[in-house]
Amino acid sequence: MDSQTSQASQASPSPHTFQVDLRGLVDLLSHHLYSSPKVYLRELLQNAVDAITARRAEQPEAPARVRLYAEAGALRVEDSGIGLTEADVHHLLATIGRSSKRADGIQEVRGEFLGQFGIGLLACFVVAERIRVVSRSARTPDARPVEWTATDDGSYTVRTLPDAARPEPGTTVHLEARAGAGEWLTEERVLALARDFGSLLPYDVRVGDEEVTDLPAPWDRPYPSPATRRVALARHCHDLFGFTPLDAIELNVPLAGIRGVAYVLPSAVSPAQRARHRVHLKGMLLTERAEQLLPDWAFFVRCVLDTDSLRPTASRESLYEDETLAAVRDALGERIRSWLTGLAAGDPERLAAFLSVHHLGVKSLARHDTEMLRTMLPWLPFETTDGQLSLEEFALRHPVVHFTRTVEEYRQVAPIASAQGVGVVNGGYTYDSELVQALPSVRPGTVVAELDADTVTAHLDAVDPAEELALSGFLAAARAKLDPLGCDVVLRAFHPLSVPALHLDDRAARHEQARAAAEEEADDLWAGILGSLRGSAPRARLVLNHLNPLIRRISSVSDPELVGTATESLYGQALLMAQRPLRPADSALLNRAFIGLLEWATHSDSDSPGDGHR
Repeated sequence: MDSQTSQASQASPSPHTFQVDLRGLVDLLSHHLYSSPKVYLRELLQNAVDAITARRAEQPEAPARVRLYAEAGALRVEDSGIGLTEADVHHLLATIGRSSKRADGIQEVRGEFLGQFGIGLLACFVVAERIRVVSRSARTPDARPVEWTATDDGSYTVRTLPDAARPEPGTTVHLEARAGAGEWLTEERVLALARDFGSLLPYDVRVGDEEVTDLPAPWDRPYPSPATRRVALARHCHDLFGFTPLDAIELNVPLAGIRGVAYVLPSAVSPAQRARHRVHLKGMLLTERAEQLLPDWAFFVRCVLDTDSLRPTASRESLYEDETLAAVRDALGERIRSWLTGLAAGDPERLAAFLSVHHLGVKSLARHDTEMLRTMLPWLPFETTDGQLSLEEFALRHPVVHFTRTVEEYRQVAPIASAQGVGVVNGGYTYDSELVQALPSVRPGTVVAELDADTVTAHLDAVDPAEELALSGFLAAARAKLDPLGCDVVLRAFHPLSVPALHLDDRAARHEQARAAAEEEADDLWAGILGSLRGSAPRARLVLNHLNPLIRRISSVSDPELVGTATESLYGQALLMAQRPLRPADSALLNRAFIGLLEWATHSDSDSPGDGHR
């Protein structure tokens, strides 16, 4: 060999063909691509239906039958489809990844097919150790039937058969169960799977003598009255999802080839819980766990629908996220939005029943949709100092709509604010503060303000200066006691009289407390950094109620130690009333105050020089 030939040989090495370990591939399919061995039956139905679709594209009057027969660890599936020639068998069945939908003469009607990936019969090896296919082509009437037999070790044989082996065009698939998989080929299991996957298929499908298809779909059937329709759909929902819905919403998007129904859940669910929907593709069940089908806010419904436009993933068990799915998601969300506005306009009782369970979902929608907020404003419930009210009604009662951002802040001020005539909305629940702040956009002229400690204190009556001056010693002792906790003490007069003290702070004050606590525990470097972050935020405050009899008695005590213990007790009790989480320093204070009061209450003169008792 000369040098030029050697260089050419090195530059153009001979190509090699990939070798496929079929058993390893089957293991990969069963453990990673498919969620369950049951998909083998979907693949068989899919192949049969696609074969019929291909034949009817050329012979519109051709029969459309699929028959499944299960017996003694074996399954036989017969279809009246397009069939295969010997060349087709070698070209299609023996090549992993090649789909018959790409064959000449079929490509042009591929949009009518269910299958897209060419995995085909390979999925059947998940439950079968041997597959035998007998087929006769409808395109080549003179061609004899052909038999393809494959085993799970990767080998196959092909032979032609006498005409009597398959007189009519079509295909018969024979499966022999692998060890441990026999239950998947029992008649009972095959019938259940066929009905689950194929109830909406457009052709005549039977398991033995049992009919599989159930057309038209429940949402497409004529009913004598709307009430009868609701009852029928409720029964369908119960059979399918296991619950009786509050209502059923039509999902009809002709441009996307979608027909179906959304069932409203009868009980509340968490917005974080991913809703799972049933999606049929051209009649075949694609998945019962579709999660991206609806907008996130529509977590209160479960859908079942049939489509011819959405694209499945390779496993055919979920939907491919693309522009089409995004457009369908928006369209279905619009259907649910229209249902809500329709209830608001014509059926307030049903809307109220729905909102009593699913107001969170509607609030989620309304915070991004001004028109929905305007529509739902008279109906959405909010916790306020006037009780459960809509924002519309609350705004009519109060010139300023005050709100808190957290539940803890609301609990601090609600009783006091209500007694002072200040209306407050609890904005601590999910979406509520956002909706309150959006109120002026749909109700021009509405004044919305966040309620803070200064606002509450300003609405409390000031104490006569002379009386406050007379209590200056008591107030100074109380302030000195609480100063290490970052809390001031003020004296006001307010209702209800039964409340001796009110603890007020805001987020800025809590942030400053957290920074100060971290600074105390940090090393010198971090303490210096945290110290530089010290802000001028207002401190928390303990507001003592001068109208309360207990405060009047405590303020007259001359014993400094008892004044300190009483102040700590009032501070701890105010924290507990506000249902605020306690810091370690607060817990230690409560324990210290409790023990101090017990000691004072049980103290006797015998503990001191002299005789007798107090």
